[in-house]
Amino acid sequence: MKALLKTALFAVLFLGVTLTAAAQSYAYVNSAEILSQMPERKQVQSALQDLQTQLQKKGQQMMTDYQSKRQDAAAKAERGELSPVQQQALVEELGKKEEELLQYEQEMIGKLQAKEQELLKPIMDKVNQAIQDVAAEGGYAMIFDAGVLLFAADGTDVSAQVKSKLGM
Repeated sequence: MKALLKTALFAVLFLGVTLTAAAQSYAYVNSAEILSQMPERKQVQSALQDLQTQLQKKGQQMMTDYQSKRQDAAAKAERGELSPVQQQALVEELGKKEEELLQYEQEMIGKLQAKEQELLKPIMDKVNQAIQDVAAEGGYAMIFDAGVLLFAADGTDVSAQVKSKLGM
């Protein structure tokens, strides 16, 4: 009798877990598309373009100085105005300038990426909150991003609802 009761209880629990798992619904959203259509994105692009222009001006000035020193050194060497020690010193100085240029280029990329992340964070927070709101309202257990989704049924895209939450 106890065995029958245990078996029946196990069957009820198993059926409940199976139905609960089946009742969970999943959806996906194309956050990249939503982000690209947000009005704030244009402001971010403009600010990044301004920063890039400013950084490129400094880089261009560094490159102009380097090229000027290089041409000047080459002209002096061609005229025989430099001793071997002076030529070696100029070669080392130009090598350092090249390293500075490469380092500045890496710094420029890093600064642009950091600024982009800083400016996009509030926008991404806003998108994520809208996704969470749609998930809560739609009773979704999980919402995946379409950028990494390999397959999804047509009816599970909630991008329109997220856009609606964002006033788009």
